[in-house]
Amino acid sequence: MKKVLVVGSNSYIGRKFREYILQMDKEGISADLVSALDGSWRQADFSSYDAVLHLAAMVHIKETKDMEMLYYRINHELAVEVAEKAKENHVKQFIFMSTASVYGLRTGCIDKETVPKPTTFYGKSKLAAEMDIMKLQDEDFRIAIVRPPMVYGEGCKGNYARLVKLAKFTPVFPEYHNKRSILHIKHLSELLAELIRNESSGYFHPQDDEYADTCELIVKIRKNMGKKTILISCFNIIINFLIKNHINIFQKMFGDFYYDITL
Repeated sequence: MKKVLVVGSNSYIGRKFREYILQMDKEGISADLVSALDGSWRQADFSSYDAVLHLAAMVHIKETKDMEMLYYRINHELAVEVAEKAKENHVKQFIFMSTASVYGLRTGCIDKETVPKPTTFYGKSKLAAEMDIMKLQDEDFRIAIVRPPMVYGEGCKGNYARLVKLAKFTPVFPEYHNKRSILHIKHLSELLAELIRNESSGYFHPQDDEYADTCELIVKIRKNMGKKTILISCFNIIINFLIKNHINIFQKMFGDFYYDITL
């Protein structure tokens, strides 16, 4: 039985991962949750665990200039402190939940040649944590860095939740097709379980088997609500123009943003 300590008890991913483990006892993994932000992790005995999964992070909060230090304190410094304690307590594996935001792209394809170049406090603080945590790796302390795209599933927050909210009040939507990497919470939980079982190390870029299309997602979400959607294409030229001119909201909504399938 592999024992994993999940740091970030209020994390959506952490709660769903523990639910997955409890339902799938054949995985041979047990998971405990501990809070990071209230300092509870400092009192936890890491030495009894095979792996530590660090999920605590500052995310889905509008960034302002005065919040830069807070982003680095939580997403960078705290993560490194937890990793250092895990190593000192002879934990075999540390899994750090990072993000696709480390690449700094709003649109485009991310492949093996894409160099991380974050543009937000969130992405920059996560990449800084990745770099310092990887310095701790040795033969007895394996590091796995997971860079998921948009995670979705029942009860999730963030961009997918905003998309659901938009779909609820959007009977008419542009028939504009794109390609985006997304990841269902169950698939992410499956990956995490596999990493723990195999004591894996390295960088991981999980995504669903098929790319998502914002237009098709809106139609599907509304259909599940029992609502029909009217698709129109008369605004596609304008949408193209706004994407090419780097208008953020249109890049996020209609632009391509995906991991190459070979990554």
